[in-house]
Amino acid sequence: MASLVFGEVKLSLFLTIFLCLHALTFCQGKKNWEKKYPFIKKASTFSPSPPASSSSSSKSSGRDKAYDYIIVGGGTAGCPLATTLSQNFSVLLLERGGVPFGNINTSYLQNFHISLADTSPKSASQFFISTDGVINSRARVLGGATSINAGFYTRASSRDVRKAGWDPKLVNESFPWIENQIVHPPNMAPWQKAVRDSLLDIGVSPYNGFTYDHKYGTKVGGTIFDQSGRRHTAAELLASANPDKLEVLIRATVQKIVFDTTGKKPRAVGAIFKDENGNQHEAHIARRRGSEIIVSSGAIGSPQLLLLSGIGPKSDLKKLNISVVLDNEFVGKGMADNPLNCVFIPTNTPVVQSLIQTVGITKMGVYIEASSGFGQSQDSIHCNHGIVSAEIGQLSTIPPKQRTQEAIQAYTKSKKDLPHEAFKGGFILEKVASPISRGQLNLINTDVDNNPAVTFNYFAHPYDLSRCVDGIRMVEKLVTAKHFTNFTGRSDKQTVEKLLNMSVTANVNFIPKHTNDTESVEQFCKDTVVTIWHYHGGCNVGKVVSPEYKVLGVHRLRVIDGSTFSESPGTNPQATVMMLGRYMGVKILRDRLGRSAGI
Repeated sequence: MASLVFGEVKLSLFLTIFLCLHALTFCQGKKNWEKKYPFIKKASTFSPSPPASSSSSSKSSGRDKAYDYIIVGGGTAGCPLATTLSQNFSVLLLERGGVPFGNINTSYLQNFHISLADTSPKSASQFFISTDGVINSRARVLGGATSINAGFYTRASSRDVRKAGWDPKLVNESFPWIENQIVHPPNMAPWQKAVRDSLLDIGVSPYNGFTYDHKYGTKVGGTIFDQSGRRHTAAELLASANPDKLEVLIRATVQKIVFDTTGKKPRAVGAIFKDENGNQHEAHIARRRGSEIIVSSGAIGSPQLLLLSGIGPKSDLKKLNISVVLDNEFVGKGMADNPLNCVFIPTNTPVVQSLIQTVGITKMGVYIEASSGFGQSQDSIHCNHGIVSAEIGQLSTIPPKQRTQEAIQAYTKSKKDLPHEAFKGGFILEKVASPISRGQLNLINTDVDNNPAVTFNYFAHPYDLSRCVDGIRMVEKLVTAKHFTNFTGRSDKQTVEKLLNMSVTANVNFIPKHTNDTESVEQFCKDTVVTIWHYHGGCNVGKVVSPEYKVLGVHRLRVIDGSTFSESPGTNPQATVMMLGRYMGVKILRDRLGRSAGI
Protein backbone atom coordinates (compact mmCIF):
# COMPACT_ATOMS: atom_id res chain seq x y z
CA MET A 1 0.00 0.00 0.00
CA ALA A 2 2.83 2.34 0.93
CA SER A 3 4.56 1.68 -2.36
CA LEU A 4 1.30 2.41 -4.22
CA VAL A 5 0.92 5.75 -2.45
CA PHE A 6 4.57 6.55 -3.09
CA GLY A 7 4.05 5.71 -6.75
CA GLU A 8 1.05 8.05 -6.94
CA VAL A 9 3.08 10.84 -5.32
CA LYS A 10 5.89 10.31 -7.84
CA LEU A 11 3.39 10.36 -10.70
CA SER A 12 1.74 13.51 -9.38
CA LEU A 13 5.13 15.19 -8.98
CA PHE A 14 6.13 14.16 -12.48
CA LEU A 15 2.90 15.55 -13.96
CA THR A 16 3.32 18.81 -12.05
CA ILE A 17 6.89 19.25 -13.29
CA PHE A 18 5.83 18.33 -16.83
CA LEU A 19 2.97 20.83 -16.88
CA CYS A 20 5.16 23.57 -15.43
CA LEU A 21 7.86 22.97 -18.03
CA HIS A 22 5.22 22.89 -20.77
CA ALA A 23 3.74 26.19 -19.58
CA LEU A 24 7.22 27.71 -19.34
CA THR A 25 8.03 26.59 -22.88
CA PHE A 26 4.91 28.25 -24.25
CA CYS A 27 5.43 31.44 -22.26
CA GLN A 28 8.94 31.58 -23.71
CA GLY A 29 7.45 30.83 -27.13
CA LYS A 30 5.11 33.80 -26.74
CA LYS A 31 8.03 36.10 -26.01
CA ASN A 32 9.90 34.70 -28.98
CA TRP A 33 7.10 35.27 -31.47
CA GLU A 34 6.56 38.83 -30.27
CA LYS A 35 10.23 39.54 -30.94
CA LYS A 36 10.09 37.80 -34.32
CA TYR A 37 6.88 39.53 -35.42
CA PRO A 38 6.97 43.01 -33.79
CA PHE A 39 4.43 44.28 -36.32
CA ILE A 40 1.64 42.02 -34.97
CA LYS A 41 -0.53 44.00 -32.55
CA LYS A 42 -4.00 43.82 -31.06
CA ALA A 43 -6.66 45.66 -33.04
CA SER A 44 -7.30 48.07 -30.16
CA THR A 45 -3.84 49.59 -30.68
CA PHE A 46 -4.77 50.81 -34.17
CA SER A 47 -5.28 54.49 -33.34
CA PRO A 48 -4.86 56.87 -30.40
CA SER A 49 -7.77 57.74 -28.14
CA PRO A 50 -10.32 60.09 -29.71
CA PRO A 51 -9.79 63.79 -28.98
CA ALA A 52 -11.46 65.29 -25.94
CA SER A 53 -14.24 66.83 -28.04
CA SER A 54 -15.44 63.35 -28.98
CA SER A 55 -14.46 61.39 -25.90
CA SER A 56 -17.87 59.79 -25.66
CA SER A 57 -17.50 58.13 -29.04
CA SER A 58 -16.35 54.51 -29.32
CA LYS A 59 -15.49 54.91 -33.00
CA SER A 60 -12.00 55.96 -34.06
CA SER A 61 -10.74 56.89 -37.50
CA GLY A 62 -7.38 56.21 -39.06
CA ARG A 63 -7.66 59.14 -41.47
CA ASP A 64 -4.23 60.33 -40.36
CA LYS A 65 -2.91 57.00 -41.70
CA ALA A 66 -3.27 55.83 -45.25
CA TYR A 67 -1.99 52.53 -46.57
CA ASP A 68 -1.05 51.44 -50.04
CA TYR A 69 -2.83 48.15 -49.40
CA ILE A 70 -5.35 46.98 -46.84
CA ILE A 71 -5.72 43.19 -46.81
CA VAL A 72 -8.79 41.75 -45.11
CA GLY A 73 -7.96 38.29 -43.82
CA GLY A 74 -4.60 37.05 -42.58
CA GLY A 75 -5.12 33.52 -43.81
CA THR A 76 -3.70 31.08 -46.32
CA ALA A 77 -3.55 33.67 -49.12
CA GLY A 78 -3.45 36.85 -47.03
CA CYS A 79 -0.18 36.16 -45.21
CA PRO A 80 2.02 35.51 -48.27
CA LEU A 81 0.28 38.36 -50.11
CA ALA A 82 0.94 40.85 -47.30
CA THR A 83 4.54 39.68 -46.92
CA THR A 84 5.22 40.18 -50.62
CA LEU A 85 3.52 43.56 -51.02
CA SER A 86 5.33 44.90 -47.93
CA GLN A 87 8.65 44.67 -49.77
CA ASN A 88 7.77 47.91 -51.58
CA PHE A 89 4.56 49.35 -50.10
CA SER A 90 2.82 50.00 -46.79
CA VAL A 91 0.38 47.21 -45.90
CA LEU A 92 -2.26 46.84 -43.20
CA LEU A 93 -3.34 43.24 -42.62
CA LEU A 94 -6.58 42.80 -40.67
CA GLU A 95 -7.21 39.37 -39.10
CA ARG A 96 -10.34 38.57 -37.06
CA GLY A 97 -8.64 35.80 -35.05
CA GLY A 98 -5.64 35.55 -32.78
CA VAL A 99 -2.20 34.08 -33.43
CA PRO A 100 -1.40 30.37 -33.77
CA PHE A 101 1.94 30.78 -32.00
CA GLY A 102 1.98 29.28 -28.52
CA ASN A 103 -1.45 27.68 -28.99
CA ILE A 104 -1.10 24.01 -28.00
CA ASN A 105 -4.18 22.96 -29.98
CA THR A 106 -3.07 24.47 -33.28
CA SER A 107 0.65 23.81 -32.89
CA TYR A 108 0.81 20.03 -32.68
CA LEU A 109 -0.35 17.19 -34.90
CA GLN A 110 -1.64 15.12 -31.98
CA ASN A 111 -4.07 17.93 -31.07
CA PHE A 112 -5.48 18.35 -34.57
CA HIS A 113 -8.92 17.04 -33.60
CA ILE A 114 -9.03 19.13 -30.42
CA SER A 115 -8.45 22.38 -32.33
CA LEU A 116 -11.55 21.58 -34.40
CA ALA A 117 -13.55 20.64 -31.32
CA ASP A 118 -12.87 23.96 -29.59
CA THR A 119 -15.82 26.11 -30.64
CA SER A 120 -15.46 28.81 -27.97
CA PRO A 121 -15.86 32.43 -29.20
CA LYS A 122 -12.11 33.08 -29.52
CA SER A 123 -11.07 29.66 -30.77
CA ALA A 124 -9.09 29.13 -33.98
CA SER A 125 -11.99 27.20 -35.51
CA GLN A 126 -15.50 28.54 -36.10
CA PHE A 127 -18.07 25.76 -36.21
CA PHE A 128 -20.83 25.80 -38.82
CA ILE A 129 -23.27 23.34 -40.35
CA SER A 130 -24.20 23.61 -44.00
CA THR A 131 -27.88 23.45 -44.85
CA ASP A 132 -27.09 20.00 -46.27
CA GLY A 133 -26.50 18.80 -42.70
CA VAL A 134 -22.72 18.48 -42.98
CA ILE A 135 -20.56 19.65 -40.07
CA ASN A 136 -17.84 22.09 -41.08
CA SER A 137 -15.29 24.60 -39.79
CA ARG A 138 -14.01 28.04 -40.72
CA ALA A 139 -10.55 29.17 -39.68
CA ARG A 140 -10.49 32.12 -37.29
CA VAL A 141 -6.77 32.62 -36.70
CA LEU A 142 -3.71 34.18 -38.30
CA GLY A 143 -2.53 31.68 -40.88
CA GLY A 144 -6.11 30.71 -41.70
CA ALA A 145 -6.82 27.10 -42.56
CA THR A 146 -3.10 26.26 -42.45
CA SER A 147 -3.40 26.65 -38.67
CA ILE A 148 -6.16 24.04 -38.24
CA ASN A 149 -6.02 21.72 -41.26
CA ALA A 150 -4.58 18.23 -41.80
CA GLY A 151 -1.37 19.69 -43.19
CA PHE A 152 -1.10 17.92 -46.55
CA TYR A 153 0.87 19.90 -49.11
CA THR A 154 0.65 19.19 -52.84
CA ARG A 155 0.79 21.52 -55.83
CA ALA A 156 -1.89 22.27 -58.36
CA SER A 157 -1.83 20.21 -61.52
CA SER A 158 -0.54 21.67 -64.79
CA ARG A 159 -4.17 21.54 -65.95
CA ASP A 160 -5.20 23.72 -62.99
CA VAL A 161 -2.51 26.25 -63.86
CA ARG A 162 -3.54 26.40 -67.53
CA LYS A 163 -7.23 26.69 -66.68
CA ALA A 164 -6.57 29.58 -64.28
CA GLY A 165 -4.50 31.40 -66.90
CA TRP A 166 -1.54 31.76 -64.54
CA ASP A 167 2.00 32.37 -65.78
CA PRO A 168 3.69 28.93 -65.37
CA LYS A 169 7.12 30.49 -64.78
CA LEU A 170 5.89 32.69 -61.94
CA VAL A 171 3.87 29.78 -60.52
CA ASN A 172 7.04 27.64 -60.47
CA GLU A 173 8.87 30.45 -58.68
CA SER A 174 6.09 31.00 -56.13
CA PHE A 175 5.63 27.41 -54.95
CA PRO A 176 9.28 26.98 -53.82
CA TRP A 177 9.08 30.31 -51.97
CA ILE A 178 6.44 28.67 -49.75
CA GLU A 179 8.11 25.27 -49.58
CA ASN A 180 11.52 26.56 -48.53
CA GLN A 181 9.98 28.22 -45.47
CA ILE A 182 7.29 25.95 -44.02
CA VAL A 183 6.98 22.61 -45.86
CA HIS A 184 8.57 19.28 -44.89
CA PRO A 185 8.73 15.64 -46.02
CA PRO A 186 6.42 13.52 -43.83
CA ASN A 187 7.51 11.13 -41.12
CA MET A 188 5.76 8.16 -42.71
CA ALA A 189 3.47 6.25 -40.36
CA PRO A 190 2.91 2.46 -40.70
CA TRP A 191 -0.75 3.07 -41.59
CA GLN A 192 0.25 5.34 -44.46
CA LYS A 193 2.76 2.79 -45.76
CA ALA A 194 0.10 0.08 -45.70
CA VAL A 195 -2.29 2.30 -47.68
CA ARG A 196 0.48 3.23 -50.13
CA ASP A 197 1.40 -0.41 -50.83
CA SER A 198 -2.26 -1.45 -51.07
CA LEU A 199 -3.05 1.31 -53.57
CA LEU A 200 -0.32 -0.10 -55.78
CA ASP A 201 -1.72 -3.61 -55.22
CA ILE A 202 -5.09 -2.58 -56.65
CA GLY A 203 -3.60 -0.80 -59.65
CA VAL A 204 -3.35 2.87 -58.66
CA SER A 205 0.00 3.23 -60.37
CA PRO A 206 2.70 4.19 -61.09
CA TYR A 207 4.38 4.88 -57.78
CA ASN A 208 5.65 8.46 -57.93
CA GLY A 209 7.44 8.45 -54.59
CA PHE A 210 7.72 11.64 -52.53
CA THR A 211 6.75 14.63 -54.64
CA TYR A 212 4.91 17.91 -54.40
CA ASP A 213 3.67 17.50 -57.97
CA HIS A 214 0.19 16.32 -58.90
CA LYS A 215 0.66 13.05 -60.81
CA TYR A 216 -1.66 10.18 -61.60
CA GLY A 217 -0.87 7.11 -59.52
CA THR A 218 0.22 6.78 -55.90
CA LYS A 219 2.44 9.35 -54.21
CA VAL A 220 3.60 10.69 -50.87
CA GLY A 221 3.11 14.43 -50.51
CA GLY A 222 4.60 17.15 -48.34
CA THR A 223 3.30 18.40 -45.01
CA ILE A 224 3.43 21.56 -42.94
CA PHE A 225 4.11 19.39 -39.85
CA ASP A 226 7.82 18.93 -39.20
CA GLN A 227 9.48 15.69 -38.07
CA SER A 228 8.57 16.38 -34.43
CA GLY A 229 4.90 16.91 -35.30
CA ARG A 230 4.94 20.69 -34.92
CA ARG A 231 2.80 22.70 -37.33
CA HIS A 232 4.22 25.48 -39.50
CA THR A 233 1.57 27.82 -40.86
CA ALA A 234 1.19 30.57 -43.43
CA ALA A 235 1.56 33.01 -40.51
CA GLU A 236 5.27 32.11 -40.39
CA LEU A 237 5.67 33.50 -43.91
CA LEU A 238 5.25 36.92 -42.31
CA ALA A 239 8.81 36.53 -41.00
CA SER A 240 9.95 37.39 -44.55
CA ALA A 241 8.02 40.67 -44.58
CA ASN A 242 9.49 44.15 -44.43
CA PRO A 243 8.75 45.00 -40.79
CA ASP A 244 8.92 48.72 -41.49
CA LYS A 245 6.07 48.58 -44.01
CA LEU A 246 3.73 45.98 -42.50
CA GLU A 247 1.15 46.30 -39.73
CA VAL A 248 -0.82 43.22 -38.68
CA LEU A 249 -3.82 43.67 -36.43
CA ILE A 250 -5.28 40.57 -34.75
CA ARG A 251 -8.82 40.36 -33.34
CA ALA A 252 -9.74 42.92 -36.02
CA THR A 253 -13.11 41.92 -37.43
CA VAL A 254 -13.90 43.80 -40.62
CA GLN A 255 -17.61 44.65 -40.77
CA LYS A 256 -17.76 46.32 -44.16
CA ILE A 257 -15.77 47.93 -46.94
CA VAL A 258 -16.29 51.67 -47.38
CA PHE A 259 -16.90 53.08 -50.89
CA ASP A 260 -16.86 56.47 -52.52
CA THR A 261 -19.92 56.36 -54.81
CA THR A 262 -19.64 59.86 -56.28
CA GLY A 263 -17.89 58.74 -59.48
CA LYS A 264 -19.04 56.65 -62.44
CA LYS A 265 -18.01 53.50 -60.60
CA PRO A 266 -17.90 52.92 -56.84
CA ARG A 267 -14.35 53.17 -55.48
CA ALA A 268 -13.18 51.30 -52.38
CA VAL A 269 -11.57 53.72 -49.93
CA GLY A 270 -11.42 51.97 -46.58
CA ALA A 271 -12.62 49.33 -44.15
CA ILE A 272 -14.56 49.51 -40.92
CA PHE A 273 -13.54 46.98 -38.29
CA LYS A 274 -14.11 46.31 -34.62
CA ASP A 275 -11.37 45.43 -32.16
CA GLU A 276 -11.26 42.86 -29.38
CA ASN A 277 -13.15 45.24 -27.08
CA GLY A 278 -15.97 45.86 -29.55
CA ASN A 279 -14.86 49.38 -30.46
CA GLN A 280 -15.03 50.44 -34.10
CA HIS A 281 -12.19 51.77 -36.23
CA GLU A 282 -11.87 52.89 -39.81
CA ALA A 283 -8.75 52.39 -41.91
CA HIS A 284 -8.15 53.98 -45.32
CA ILE A 285 -6.05 53.40 -48.39
CA ALA A 286 -3.94 56.17 -49.89
CA ARG A 287 -5.27 58.25 -52.76
CA ARG A 288 -2.25 57.21 -54.82
CA ARG A 289 -2.90 55.35 -58.05
CA GLY A 290 -2.62 51.61 -57.48
CA SER A 291 -3.64 51.57 -53.82
CA GLU A 292 -6.22 48.85 -53.15
CA ILE A 293 -8.24 46.91 -50.65
CA ILE A 294 -7.77 43.18 -51.09
CA VAL A 295 -10.21 40.71 -49.56
CA SER A 296 -8.64 37.38 -48.62
CA SER A 297 -11.20 36.10 -46.15
CA GLY A 298 -11.76 32.65 -47.66
CA ALA A 299 -14.59 30.95 -49.50
CA ILE A 300 -17.09 31.78 -46.76
CA GLY A 301 -15.75 35.10 -45.51
CA SER A 302 -15.07 36.85 -48.82
CA PRO A 303 -18.54 36.57 -50.39
CA GLN A 304 -20.04 37.28 -46.97
CA LEU A 305 -18.04 40.53 -46.69
CA LEU A 306 -18.91 41.65 -50.22
CA LEU A 307 -22.59 41.14 -49.45
CA LEU A 308 -22.33 43.00 -46.14
CA SER A 309 -20.60 45.84 -48.02
CA GLY A 310 -23.40 46.17 -50.57
CA ILE A 311 -22.06 44.11 -53.47
CA GLY A 312 -24.39 41.28 -54.44
CA PRO A 313 -27.92 40.47 -55.64
CA LYS A 314 -29.94 43.68 -55.24
CA SER A 315 -33.09 41.95 -54.02
CA ASP A 316 -31.25 39.99 -51.32
CA LEU A 317 -29.43 43.08 -50.06
CA LYS A 318 -32.61 45.12 -49.83
CA LYS A 319 -34.29 42.43 -47.72
CA LEU A 320 -31.63 43.05 -45.06
CA ASN A 321 -31.67 46.85 -45.52
CA ILE A 322 -28.11 46.84 -46.88
CA SER A 323 -27.37 49.84 -49.13
CA VAL A 324 -26.68 48.58 -52.63
CA VAL A 325 -23.27 49.60 -53.95
CA LEU A 326 -23.30 47.23 -56.91
CA ASP A 327 -25.93 44.78 -58.12
CA ASN A 328 -24.16 41.49 -58.92
CA GLU A 329 -26.30 38.37 -58.91
CA PHE A 330 -23.29 36.02 -58.81
CA VAL A 331 -21.86 36.95 -55.39
CA GLY A 332 -22.30 33.94 -53.14
CA LYS A 333 -23.21 31.67 -56.06
CA GLY A 334 -21.24 28.73 -57.45
CA MET A 335 -20.35 27.37 -54.00
CA ALA A 336 -18.91 23.86 -54.05
CA ASP A 337 -17.28 21.41 -51.66
CA ASN A 338 -15.41 18.23 -52.49
CA PRO A 339 -17.57 15.46 -50.98
CA LEU A 340 -15.68 13.05 -48.74
CA ASN A 341 -16.72 9.62 -47.48
CA CYS A 342 -14.72 7.81 -44.82
CA VAL A 343 -14.49 4.13 -43.97
CA PHE A 344 -13.24 3.35 -40.46
CA ILE A 345 -10.91 0.35 -40.20
CA PRO A 346 -10.48 -1.07 -36.67
CA THR A 347 -7.25 -2.83 -35.69
CA ASN A 348 -6.39 -5.13 -32.82
CA THR A 349 -3.89 -2.64 -31.41
CA PRO A 350 -3.60 1.15 -31.40
CA VAL A 351 -1.90 2.70 -34.45
CA VAL A 352 0.45 5.64 -34.70
CA GLN A 353 -1.28 8.97 -35.31
CA SER A 354 -1.03 10.30 -38.83
CA LEU A 355 -2.84 12.77 -41.04
CA ILE A 356 -2.76 12.84 -44.84
CA GLN A 357 0.58 11.62 -46.23
CA THR A 358 -0.25 9.08 -48.96
CA VAL A 359 -2.64 9.78 -51.81
CA GLY A 360 -3.92 7.75 -54.74
CA ILE A 361 -4.78 10.00 -57.70
CA THR A 362 -7.03 8.28 -60.23
CA LYS A 363 -8.06 9.31 -63.72
CA MET A 364 -11.72 8.81 -62.80
CA GLY A 365 -11.59 11.93 -60.62
CA VAL A 366 -11.41 10.14 -57.27
CA TYR A 367 -8.66 10.56 -54.66
CA ILE A 368 -7.91 8.01 -51.94
CA GLU A 369 -6.22 9.26 -48.77
CA ALA A 370 -5.84 8.08 -45.16
CA SER A 371 -5.50 9.13 -41.51
CA SER A 372 -4.98 7.13 -38.35
CA GLY A 373 -4.77 6.95 -34.60
CA PHE A 374 -6.92 9.87 -33.43
CA GLY A 375 -9.45 9.83 -30.62
CA GLN A 376 -7.68 7.16 -28.58
CA SER A 377 -7.77 9.04 -25.30
CA GLN A 378 -10.82 8.93 -23.05
CA ASP A 379 -10.63 12.71 -22.76
CA SER A 380 -10.97 13.43 -26.46
CA ILE A 381 -13.56 10.86 -27.54
CA HIS A 382 -16.40 13.32 -26.97
CA CYS A 383 -15.00 15.86 -29.42
CA ASN A 384 -15.76 16.81 -33.01
CA HIS A 385 -12.82 15.28 -34.84
CA GLY A 386 -13.67 16.44 -38.34
CA ILE A 387 -12.52 13.92 -40.93
CA VAL A 388 -11.43 11.56 -38.17
CA SER A 389 -14.74 11.76 -36.38
CA ALA A 390 -16.56 8.63 -35.34
CA GLU A 391 -18.93 9.80 -32.66
CA ILE A 392 -20.70 13.05 -33.63
CA GLY A 393 -24.41 12.93 -32.85
CA GLN A 394 -26.95 13.21 -35.67
CA LEU A 395 -30.51 14.42 -35.66
CA SER A 396 -31.98 11.63 -37.74
CA THR A 397 -35.29 11.80 -35.88
CA ILE A 398 -35.78 15.56 -36.26
CA PRO A 399 -36.92 17.06 -39.59
CA PRO A 400 -34.36 19.49 -41.12
CA LYS A 401 -36.48 22.62 -40.63
CA GLN A 402 -36.88 21.83 -36.93
CA ARG A 403 -33.15 21.39 -36.28
CA THR A 404 -32.57 24.42 -34.11
CA GLN A 405 -29.21 25.07 -32.50
CA GLU A 406 -30.79 24.12 -29.16
CA ALA A 407 -32.00 20.80 -30.60
CA ILE A 408 -28.56 20.07 -32.00
CA GLN A 409 -26.89 20.80 -28.66
CA ALA A 410 -29.41 18.70 -26.75
CA TYR A 411 -29.03 15.76 -29.08
CA THR A 412 -25.22 15.97 -29.02
CA LYS A 413 -25.23 15.89 -25.21
CA SER A 414 -27.52 12.89 -25.06
CA LYS A 415 -25.85 10.81 -27.78
CA LYS A 416 -24.26 7.51 -26.92
CA ASP A 417 -20.48 7.21 -27.15
CA LEU A 418 -18.77 4.57 -29.21
CA PRO A 419 -16.58 2.24 -27.16
CA HIS A 420 -13.04 3.44 -26.64
CA GLU A 421 -11.70 0.40 -28.48
CA ALA A 422 -13.37 1.59 -31.73
CA PHE A 423 -10.58 4.10 -32.15
CA LYS A 424 -7.88 1.48 -32.46
CA GLY A 425 -7.53 1.91 -36.17
CA GLY A 426 -7.67 4.45 -38.92
CA PHE A 427 -9.68 5.87 -41.78
CA ILE A 428 -9.60 5.43 -45.54
CA LEU A 429 -10.85 8.62 -47.18
CA GLU A 430 -12.47 8.72 -50.60
CA LYS A 431 -12.88 12.17 -52.13
CA VAL A 432 -14.60 13.24 -55.36
CA ALA A 433 -12.48 15.79 -57.22
CA SER A 434 -13.96 18.74 -59.14
CA PRO A 435 -17.62 18.17 -58.22
CA ILE A 436 -20.16 19.44 -60.72
CA SER A 437 -22.79 20.00 -58.03
CA ARG A 438 -23.09 23.64 -56.99
CA GLY A 439 -24.78 25.56 -54.21
CA GLN A 440 -24.92 29.07 -52.81
CA LEU A 441 -24.21 31.30 -49.83
CA ASN A 442 -26.79 33.72 -48.40
CA LEU A 443 -26.71 36.14 -45.50
CA ILE A 444 -28.96 35.29 -42.56
CA ASN A 445 -28.43 38.70 -40.95
CA THR A 446 -25.97 41.58 -41.03
CA ASP A 447 -23.81 40.41 -38.11
CA VAL A 448 -20.39 39.52 -39.54
CA ASP A 449 -19.72 37.23 -36.56
CA ASN A 450 -22.60 34.96 -37.56
CA ASN A 451 -22.16 32.32 -40.22
CA PRO A 452 -24.12 32.82 -43.42
CA ALA A 453 -26.36 30.03 -44.71
CA VAL A 454 -24.25 27.81 -46.98
CA THR A 455 -25.57 25.05 -49.23
CA PHE A 456 -23.23 22.78 -51.21
CA ASN A 457 -25.81 20.38 -52.72
CA TYR A 458 -23.57 17.34 -52.37
CA PHE A 459 -24.23 14.71 -55.10
CA ALA A 460 -26.95 16.81 -56.73
CA HIS A 461 -25.33 15.92 -60.06
CA PRO A 462 -25.45 12.18 -60.88
CA TYR A 463 -21.86 12.18 -62.16
CA ASP A 464 -20.58 13.17 -58.72
CA LEU A 465 -22.53 10.30 -57.17
CA SER A 466 -21.29 7.77 -59.73
CA ARG A 467 -17.70 8.76 -58.99
CA CYS A 468 -18.29 8.33 -55.26
CA VAL A 469 -19.58 4.82 -55.95
CA ASP A 470 -16.44 4.09 -57.98
CA GLY A 471 -14.33 5.41 -55.11
CA ILE A 472 -16.04 3.27 -52.47
CA ARG A 473 -15.57 0.21 -54.69
CA MET A 474 -11.86 1.06 -54.76
CA VAL A 475 -11.80 1.31 -50.97
CA GLU A 476 -13.41 -2.13 -50.78
CA LYS A 477 -10.60 -3.54 -52.90
CA LEU A 478 -7.97 -1.70 -50.89
CA VAL A 479 -9.06 -3.00 -47.48
CA THR A 480 -8.99 -6.59 -48.74
CA ALA A 481 -5.59 -6.23 -50.45
CA LYS A 482 -2.82 -8.44 -49.07
CA HIS A 483 -0.61 -5.62 -47.75
CA PHE A 484 -3.53 -4.10 -45.90
CA THR A 485 -4.94 -7.28 -44.36
CA ASN A 486 -1.42 -8.20 -43.24
CA PHE A 487 -1.30 -4.87 -41.40
CA THR A 488 -4.80 -4.95 -39.89
CA GLY A 489 -4.98 -8.70 -39.29
CA ARG A 490 -8.52 -8.78 -40.72
CA SER A 491 -9.31 -10.96 -43.71
CA ASP A 492 -12.78 -12.54 -43.31
CA LYS A 493 -15.21 -12.18 -46.19
CA GLN A 494 -17.69 -10.16 -44.14
CA THR A 495 -15.16 -7.42 -43.38
CA VAL A 496 -16.24 -4.90 -46.04
CA GLU A 497 -19.95 -5.00 -45.18
CA LYS A 498 -19.14 -4.75 -41.47
CA LEU A 499 -16.86 -1.78 -42.10
CA LEU A 500 -19.46 0.08 -44.13
CA ASN A 501 -22.07 -0.58 -41.45
CA MET A 502 -19.72 0.76 -38.77
CA SER A 503 -19.16 3.92 -40.81
CA VAL A 504 -22.92 4.40 -41.27
CA THR A 505 -23.60 4.12 -37.55
CA ALA A 506 -20.74 6.46 -36.66
CA ASN A 507 -23.05 9.50 -36.98
CA VAL A 508 -20.65 11.81 -38.77
CA ASN A 509 -23.26 14.31 -39.94
CA PHE A 510 -26.86 15.46 -39.42
CA ILE A 511 -28.23 13.62 -42.45
CA PRO A 512 -30.95 11.01 -41.76
CA LYS A 513 -29.73 7.45 -42.36
CA HIS A 514 -31.50 4.72 -44.36
CA THR A 515 -31.89 1.01 -43.81
CA ASN A 516 -30.22 0.13 -47.10
CA ASP A 517 -27.01 2.12 -46.55
CA THR A 518 -24.77 -0.94 -46.69
CA GLU A 519 -26.69 -2.53 -49.56
CA SER A 520 -26.75 0.55 -51.81
CA VAL A 521 -23.39 2.26 -52.28
CA GLU A 522 -25.23 5.27 -53.71
CA GLN A 523 -27.20 5.62 -50.48
CA PHE A 524 -24.04 5.09 -48.42
CA CYS A 525 -22.39 7.98 -50.29
CA LYS A 526 -25.34 10.32 -49.72
CA ASP A 527 -25.85 9.46 -46.06
CA THR A 528 -22.23 9.45 -44.87
CA VAL A 529 -20.87 12.46 -46.79
CA VAL A 530 -18.60 14.76 -44.78
CA THR A 531 -16.26 17.62 -45.65
CA ILE A 532 -12.51 17.78 -46.00
CA TRP A 533 -12.71 21.61 -45.89
CA HIS A 534 -12.00 22.15 -49.57
CA TYR A 535 -15.01 24.38 -50.18
CA HIS A 536 -14.59 27.09 -52.80
CA GLY A 537 -16.51 29.53 -54.98
CA GLY A 538 -18.74 32.50 -54.18
CA CYS A 539 -16.52 35.07 -55.94
CA ASN A 540 -15.79 33.23 -59.16
CA VAL A 541 -13.52 34.60 -61.89
CA GLY A 542 -15.53 36.00 -64.79
CA LYS A 543 -18.64 36.52 -62.66
CA VAL A 544 -17.52 38.43 -59.57
CA VAL A 545 -13.84 39.13 -60.28
CA SER A 546 -11.71 39.54 -63.39
CA PRO A 547 -8.80 37.21 -64.27
CA GLU A 548 -6.66 39.75 -62.36
CA TYR A 549 -8.97 39.20 -59.34
CA LYS A 550 -10.33 42.76 -59.50
CA VAL A 551 -13.97 42.97 -58.41
CA LEU A 552 -16.02 43.69 -61.52
CA GLY A 553 -17.86 47.01 -61.58
CA VAL A 554 -15.85 48.77 -58.83
CA HIS A 555 -12.42 50.37 -58.52
CA ARG A 556 -9.60 49.53 -56.11
CA LEU A 557 -10.98 46.25 -54.81
CA ARG A 558 -9.75 42.70 -55.37
CA VAL A 559 -10.52 39.26 -53.98
CA ILE A 560 -7.57 36.88 -53.80
CA ASP A 561 -8.31 33.48 -52.23
CA GLY A 562 -10.13 30.19 -52.79
CA SER A 563 -13.50 31.89 -53.21
CA THR A 564 -12.40 32.70 -56.77
CA PHE A 565 -11.81 29.03 -57.68
CA SER A 566 -14.28 27.06 -59.77
CA GLU A 567 -12.46 23.86 -58.76
CA SER A 568 -10.32 22.95 -55.76
CA PRO A 569 -6.77 22.59 -57.17
CA GLY A 570 -4.65 19.49 -56.64
CA THR A 571 -5.59 16.95 -53.99
CA ASN A 572 -5.42 19.67 -51.32
CA PRO A 573 -5.78 23.39 -52.10
CA GLN A 574 -3.62 24.93 -49.35
CA ALA A 575 -0.39 24.86 -51.39
CA THR A 576 -2.10 26.59 -54.32
CA VAL A 577 -3.85 29.19 -52.17
CA MET A 578 -0.55 30.12 -50.52
CA MET A 579 1.10 30.15 -53.94
CA LEU A 580 -1.67 32.45 -55.23
CA GLY A 581 -0.96 34.94 -52.43
CA ARG A 582 2.72 35.03 -53.33
CA TYR A 583 2.04 34.94 -57.09
CA MET A 584 -0.40 37.86 -57.04
CA GLY A 585 1.81 39.85 -54.68
CA VAL A 586 4.72 39.56 -57.11
CA LYS A 587 2.48 40.25 -60.10
CA ILE A 588 0.98 43.38 -58.53
CA LEU A 589 4.44 44.72 -57.68
CA ARG A 590 5.79 44.02 -61.17
CA ASP A 591 2.74 45.53 -62.85
CA ARG A 592 3.00 48.64 -60.70
CA LEU A 593 6.78 49.12 -60.54
CA GLY A 594 8.26 47.13 -63.41
CA ARG A 595 11.90 46.18 -62.92
CA SER A 596 12.26 48.57 -59.99
CA ALA A 597 10.13 46.18 -57.94
CA GLY A 598 13.28 44.08 -57.55
CA ILE A 599 11.29 40.91 -57.08
